[in-house]
Amino acid sequence: MNSNEALKLDNQICFALYACSREMTKLYRPMLEKLDLTYTQYVTMLALWEQDHVSVTTLGSKLYLDSGTLTPLLKKLEAAGLLTRTRDRSDERSVIVELTEQGKALKEKAVDIPAQLACKIEGTPEDASILLGQIRELLHRLQHSSTKE
Repeated sequence: MNSNEALKLDNQICFALYACSREMTKLYRPMLEKLDLTYTQYVTMLALWEQDHVSVTTLGSKLYLDSGTLTPLLKKLEAAGLLTRTRDRSDERSVIVELTEQGKALKEKAVDIPAQLACKIEGTPEDASILLGQIRELLHRLQHSSTKE
């Protein structure tokens, strides 16, 4: 590929991923509005439904979010009554995030979202599995390359 082709926007992996992410988030929006969640709040809730009672640091690592992004997000979810944040008794520097009963109950309302999304993108479960594997492999490569620097 010559340098002019290499610099075309449509030939950038990063832009294709960025555009896909925006479109995917747009597909989620009407489903998440019914739960009164943004996409970032939704993935935070997914992480907490998977593992409750975690530190903000652990949660941030899982979500690839820094504390400057995560803290206001958690404050909004706490104000909505979905979780609590408390100082860890054994380490005052650490804040523990825990779902409330309301936060746990929201999981039942969200359970159909993955299937609804699958219908919207008209892919097979096999297609989704292959794509997810490729994206995870790319993420692994990106993480590995960033540790080399």
